Amino acid sequence: MEPFTGEMKRTHYCGAITTEDVGKTVTLCGWVHRRRDHGGLIFVDLRDREGFVQVVFNPQVNREAHEKAEKLRSEFVISVRGRVERRPEGTENPSIPTGEVEILAEKLSILNESKPVPFPLEDETDVAENVRLKYRYLDLRRPSMQRVMITRHQVTRATRDYFYENGFLEIETPFLTKSTPEGARDYLVPSRVNPGAFYALPQSPQLFKQILMVSGYDRYFQIVRCFRDEDLRADRQPEFTQIDVEMSFVDREDIFETMEGLMEKIFRDVLGVSVNRPFRRMPYRQAMDLYGSDKPDLRFGMEITDITEEVKGSDFNVFNRVIESGGVVRALVAPQMAGISRSKIDELTEVASIGGAKGLAYFKVEEGGLSSPIAKFFGENHLKAIQEKTGAEAGDMIFIVADTWEVVCDSLGRLRLHLGRELNLIDEGRYEFLWVIDFPLLEYDEEEKRFVAMHHPFTSPVPDDIPLLDEDPLRVRAQAYDLVLNGSEVGGGSIRIHQRALQEKMFSLLNISEEEARVKFGFLLDALQYGAPPHGGIAFGLDRLVMIIAGVDSIRDVIPFPKTQKAVCLMSGAPSPVGKEQLKELHIKLDL
Repeated sequence: MEPFTGEMKRTHYCGAITTEDVGKTVTLCGWVHRRRDHGGLIFVDLRDREGFVQVVFNPQVNREAHEKAEKLRSEFVISVRGRVERRPEGTENPSIPTGEVEILAEKLSILNESKPVPFPLEDETDVAENVRLKYRYLDLRRPSMQRVMITRHQVTRATRDYFYENGFLEIETPFLTKSTPEGARDYLVPSRVNPGAFYALPQSPQLFKQILMVSGYDRYFQIVRCFRDEDLRADRQPEFTQIDVEMSFVDREDIFETMEGLMEKIFRDVLGVSVNRPFRRMPYRQAMDLYGSDKPDLRFGMEITDITEEVKGSDFNVFNRVIESGGVVRALVAPQMAGISRSKIDELTEVASIGGAKGLAYFKVEEGGLSSPIAKFFGENHLKAIQEKTGAEAGDMIFIVADTWEVVCDSLGRLRLHLGRELNLIDEGRYEFLWVIDFPLLEYDEEEKRFVAMHHPFTSPVPDDIPLLDEDPLRVRAQAYDLVLNGSEVGGGSIRIHQRALQEKMFSLLNISEEEARVKFGFLLDALQYGAPPHGGIAFGLDRLVMIIAGVDSIRDVIPFPKTQKAVCLMSGAPSPVGKEQLKELHIKLDL
């Protein structure tokens, strides 16, 4: 190994060499991706974050460099100086941007060697995810991973540029803050200098950005880390990144217009894609009724149809009991699936059961009408009404779930997405944005026997619905909105409560006592008394947004150093035990 001298410092990135550089002498630094020996010539594919370029070691050009090149192995770190030349005709590689050129090496420095790597550093590498995460420093060298990380950078850069251009201030908020457990669990941090007291890592900067509006900063944004101690899935992590935004003297339409502009810039700058504005709007209830989800994927149709009235009066007691108890009967038409097997129907029944369905009824649509094991319980008028209402055609299959509204929505919503993927109905090249609006302000928690906020307790009700807070709280609509992209919620926000009396009313509805509200949120209640302006905002999940833009399936593939589903970093070994002395300083005793 050799010292890194000024003579061998990089002049160009590997992936940036073009035919315009032919004849130039360049110095490249990077990793040996692969080495090939051919009749005295040694070919090395040299890699850095910008791509690959082929380097040729010819003993007739420089014997010393050629002799060193014989020692090269994959992932050695080298610096090469040489002349850019066109590849001989017929040897070009059109699959890479540098495929028309090569570097004829004149000098080689081996800066560091590498042990044999535990898995190939190729775009498509068949290796278990736990191995990739253990050797994350190697996994991140893979070109596909580097492209994703560069995409993440491009998204954050476009975000900052947009907000700077539109008069927003980037302001930081604290990481060590007060625990206000409403929803997910907090990560707690013990205070050494305040024995027995704890900070919490923020689940969101929500209260602080509202305070910034009270403080007169008008337009705030921050790309911020947030923390939630919750069970993990493919699209969740204990620490994640938000694009956090708040604005004063605005209504919902102002938020929509500004955030649609942000999405337009991100997709134009990063993907070169134009998005259609304004984005569609859909009330929460309509989204649930038609698609069984408050984050519907609009890249395909297959809408859910209510057939409760059409099946009334039949002899099928399963449906009758559901209707009599206040439930609903709804249907989903699967195009040209009438010929599927019994085992396939059982598989689809399992999908629906995840949403709570106790069964999945079905009708096959044939030229002469509908056929099914349950068809004998329905008169011709019922069968005709079902087919007309659903719009099903010969060869289609009608799937039906009867249960409570919530169970039917969840079950058929899951089935719709499953069939959309299975039948290749989803156009992967489309980006369909949707604002879901008019959410309920409150839900009733049967376990806790109290109202809970559907979004968070600082969301303002629709002004016309404020009288219903006393009369019928579950009918109150929230000034809340979610931005949905291709069936994923990428952002959510609301117009906030900016008057203390209304905020106290909200706490009361949530069964938060005056004393508890004072302990948890006293500083916000105080601030609302000192000229708090009307304000609202939104937060986007940066990780989830990058997932969609980069076209990857796991959120762990867009985070440089993610945790596993057990919230463990396999590379560093976090979390890990700490010594007794550290615990003693923090006044903590373990009870395990």
